Amino acid sequence: MTGSISRAAVIGTTAWGTTLAVQLARNGIEVVLAARSAEEAVALEAAREHRERLPGVDFPPSLRVSTLDDAAAGAQLACMVVPSRSMTANLHELRGRLPPDATVLSATKGIEVATGRRMSELIEAELPGQPLAVLSGPNLSREVAAGLPSTTVIASRAAVEPLRDAFHSRTFRVYTSTDVVGVELGGALKNVVAIAGGMVDHFQFGDNGKASVLTRGLAEITRLAVAAGGDPLTLQGLAGIGDLMATAYSPLSRNRRLGELLAGGATLEDALETIGETAEGANTVPAALRLAERLGVDMPVATGLDAIMHRGVTPAAAIEALLAREPTSELR
Repeated sequence: MTGSISRAAVIGTTAWGTTLAVQLARNGIEVVLAARSAEEAVALEAAREHRERLPGVDFPPSLRVSTLDDAAAGAQLACMVVPSRSMTANLHELRGRLPPDATVLSATKGIEVATGRRMSELIEAELPGQPLAVLSGPNLSREVAAGLPSTTVIASRAAVEPLRDAFHSRTFRVYTSTDVVGVELGGALKNVVAIAGGMVDHFQFGDNGKASVLTRGLAEITRLAVAAGGDPLTLQGLAGIGDLMATAYSPLSRNRRLGELLAGGATLEDALETIGETAEGANTVPAALRLAERLGVDMPVATGLDAIMHRGVTPAAAIEALLAREPTSELR
C-alpha cells in the first residue's frame, strides 16, 4: 500500500471492532462499520453508539454503520474484527467485493480450532493476492475507546507506514513490525495464559505464583511462535509480554474472568454464558494444542487448561499435575 488511507471498512461490531472504527474515524478517516444485519446497522446508526458493547462512546461524524457490501466498496483498508470461529465465513463474504489493492488487516486474536491456522493464513486462503497485515498488543477496548494511553503493533510484510498513520494518535501509539507470525501468535496465545492467571487469582496463590505461571506461560508461547517461524524477540515486546500482562491482570479481561469462573467450579459452557461475550482463549486452547502437536512443541499450561475445559479434570488436579512435573532447565 502506498499513500495515505482515507476510507476504511471495519468488519465486526464487537467491542474491539467498534473501538477500532472509532479510532480510525477520530483520525479523520471515512469509516464504515459493517454490522451483522441490516437491522443491527439501523439500530446502531440511530443510537450513534454501541450501547451493548461500548456504552458512552459516541460515534465520530465520519463513522457510519452499514452492510458489508457498502463497507467493502472502495475501501482501502478492511479490518477484520470478528470472532475467530466466524472469520472464514466473513472472509468468504468479502470475496470479490474489495478493491484488489485494499489491505486486509486482522485484529482478531485467535486460531482456527479445526486446523490450527492463524487468521492471516485464513485471509491468504480466502482472499489470495490481497495485501494483509495483523494488529495486536495490550489493547483493552474500553481503555482505548476512553482515550487512555495505549500502544499496539501492526505487522506486515508490505509497506506498513500508511496503516500505522491511519491508527496512530497521541494516546494510541502504533509500532510496526515485519513479524506477522510472532505478533499474531503472541496475541492469540496470551489469552490461554491469561485464563491460567485468572485461576491463580481465584485460588489466591499470591504474586510469586502468578508471576511464575505467566512467565512459564510466556515460555511456551515463545516456543510455539518460534517453531511456527516467529521471532522470539517479538514475544518480549508489546504483542507478547505486553499483551499478556494487560490480559492476565485487568478486571476488564474476559479471559482472566474465564479462569476465575473455571477455578470456582463452573463448567466451560456456564462460564462463557456468564461472561456473555467472546473469550477467545476458550477456542484457542484446543487450537493451540493442535498446532503444537503438528510442530512438536510442549505446552503444559495449555494442556492443563484443556484437561479442565474438556476432559473433566478438576482445577486442583490439573494444578497438582503441573507442580509434579520434573524440574528442568529454565530455557527448555
